[in-house]
Amino acid sequence: MLNIEERKAIIALIKREVVPAIGCTEPVAVALCVARAKELLGVLPENMSVRLSANILKNAMGVGIPGTGMIGLPIAIALGAIVGRSEYGLEVLKDADENAVENGRQYIDQKRINIQLKSGISEKLYIEVVATAQNHVAEVVIAGGHTNFVYERIDDDVLLDSRQGGGQEEGDDDVALSLRKVYDFAMSAPIEEIEFILESKKLNKAAAESAFSSDYGHSLGRTLRGDRELQIMGDSIFSRILSYTASACDARMGGAMIPVMSNSGSGNQGITATLPVVVYGEHCGASEEQMIRALILSHLTVIYIKQSLGRLSALCGCVVAASGSSCGITYLMGGGYDEVAMSVKNMIANLTGMICDGAKPSCALKLASGVSTAVLSAMMAMEHRCVSQLEGIIDEDVDRSIHNLTAIGREGMNETDGLILNIMTNKC
Repeated sequence: MLNIEERKAIIALIKREVVPAIGCTEPVAVALCVARAKELLGVLPENMSVRLSANILKNAMGVGIPGTGMIGLPIAIALGAIVGRSEYGLEVLKDADENAVENGRQYIDQKRINIQLKSGISEKLYIEVVATAQNHVAEVVIAGGHTNFVYERIDDDVLLDSRQGGGQEEGDDDVALSLRKVYDFAMSAPIEEIEFILESKKLNKAAAESAFSSDYGHSLGRTLRGDRELQIMGDSIFSRILSYTASACDARMGGAMIPVMSNSGSGNQGITATLPVVVYGEHCGASEEQMIRALILSHLTVIYIKQSLGRLSALCGCVVAASGSSCGITYLMGGGYDEVAMSVKNMIANLTGMICDGAKPSCALKLASGVSTAVLSAMMAMEHRCVSQLEGIIDEDVDRSIHNLTAIGREGMNETDGLILNIMTNKC
């Protein structure tokens, strides 16, 4: 049984990692850094130099920016300078309107923004903004976490300097988790202390339903509700899980001005950790307490795996997030810890090699693949069917299996990351 202090630490961790966000978190984090630089200057920057790690650049190149009808970093940077407020965190662009977007277009056309890859750094999540105006210079750095400011300077006056060596990420010193501890917390925490997680259900379900009647991204979620698709897949709980999850991703990647509940700095991870659990729970008539515990189990599993994987990697985050939703679904099916552990092993065995090639509308396809496997893994686990330690990277111990997966994503796929960025930046 967890003691009170440990329980409080885990609750604080969840509240920090499961937060609302508008738009893809990588370009939004860049806009947040820009907004803070503008605030230090006190006026609109005349020019901005933006230096980014490869993973930030990769994830920000092809995604829609909320409320703009535009794609990529330049408009996110311009709006961060024009209307961004750092106090909003990952909702930094929520004040953007048509007038701001038009001013942003002009700002871009005036060639005020310079974007480059930051070389010689170990951090995968690194954003550096140097803004100038009226002979003053402001410099702001975010690193390790999407809202983690580590350096602020106005002219020669350093206001903040908490930069870490060795690529340390925000949250490295958090409470040590294991899947057993995650499960025990989800099952035993007083319900009034964890009911806040229902906000993820509210936000992410609303985002999905907004896209059913709109045309965002590739409209995969809406397509899955079409007559032809229903003839193929049927109007089943499985098809609804796929359509709801994909639809929320359509809205987010397509630039809808709609908040979603993120997890570990990713809206798509928050969507994938939430909606399969919600749709299945509503279908099977889960009580409010069961829904809360299932969502906590799902979201905290994602946080646990991301602790060793890192916030950004060459491994697609839907693998991690779908592993969390598989745990939540397994619990709602009546499974205990053993079945939850089996579902995680089944997930890892199937989706280990899915790469991240940036945030973009087609991420909805990857989320659909991830949650498909989440449901299959849960069904197998409930039949006590589990990939064995004789197969691939799976170990008898579920935590070692998780660490095998994260080692591949964190260390083994570094060259993959570089190659992906090279391909993305050199397409004709």
